[in-house]
Amino acid sequence: MQQYSLQPEKSWEVRHTTQIHSSRSREYSASVTTYQDFFAAPGTVWNALMFYEEIAEDRPFLLRHFLPTPIGSQGCKSTIGGEVKCQYVGGHLIKRVTHIIREQNYRFEITQQNLALRGIRLLGGDYTLRVQSQHCTRVALATHYASLNCPRWVFGRLEAAVCHSFHRSILSAIRSNL
Repeated sequence: MQQYSLQPEKSWEVRHTTQIHSSRSREYSASVTTYQDFFAAPGTVWNALMFYEEIAEDRPFLLRHFLPTPIGSQGCKSTIGGEVKCQYVGGHLIKRVTHIIREQNYRFEITQQNLALRGIRLLGGDYTLRVQSQHCTRVALATHYASLNCPRWVFGRLEAAVCHSFHRSILSAIRSNL
């Protein structure tokens, strides 16, 4: 599995690669994580968390070019096992909540992807909140996916750039909700 992280004090960070043996010939798993500090208590940040499909702001260039346009979402995202159907122009995703520790961690898996993402199969994502100081909370936003795109040294970096743009868009919307 490749992991790319964008942290306040670091640039790109690549950890390791895993080839998935599946019905697909050469599928590679990857995780991309982006960090951002918010000058607010964890409870305040927690209440502002949102999915990409809930953002009303204009999308950045990379997202307009590489990702389908979100329409909205419906379903229960506040309980473990709850499912949310995320609608896009041309398809949908279904996310199932798998883990919630209030004000600390929120995790979901993709149970259905009816959406063309150029050789990408989404696996899930998570939000992790960590207290940095009394009124500062660091949010780590991660996306987990599998990719058929090769060569990995090119596509891995392009996928990471799109994911970081995706994460920064969500984190910016969270900041606006505080």
